[in-house]
Amino acid sequence: MKITVDRFTSDHNSTVGLVRVDGVFVCFSLEDQHRDGPKVRGETRIPTGHYNIGLRTVGGFDARYAVKFADIHEGMLHIKNVPGFEYILFHVGNTNGDTAGCVLVGTGAITVPGRMSITGSVDAYRKFYPMVIDAAKAGDLTVEIIDNDLKG
Repeated sequence: MKITVDRFTSDHNSTVGLVRVDGVFVCFSLEDQHRDGPKVRGETRIPTGHYNIGLRTVGGFDARYAVKFADIHEGMLHIKNVPGFEYILFHVGNTNGDTAGCVLVGTGAITVPGRMSITGSVDAYRKFYPMVIDAAKAGDLTVEIIDNDLKG
């Protein structure tokens, strides 16, 4: 199974994209900004490419989500082997301040430069997570990150 994060717009703080599962639109994404230079911890989005996704079943996010999403949670969706990054997760949040390098999901997107955010994050997570968790558990889940926001 394949997740695609297609980044379509960005500003000096944030990046908004479309999240598809096996080609079907599921929700929007919000990430940190693009940087050409060195990575800044918690302030830089991950590079484009293809990555495997596994489950992270330790740490603060896992403990909180085991309570907050007790009916569906089986571990955090963890984007693995991203050069220069570690513990990159898909999770809930609405603004650049919530991401710290991770990929947030939402049902709606605000794309006004300087005010980029997503809405309906919990609803999007409750839709997205069950669609992909079995593939993640089976070791058959990947993500492709595409930069369409930098073209043109």
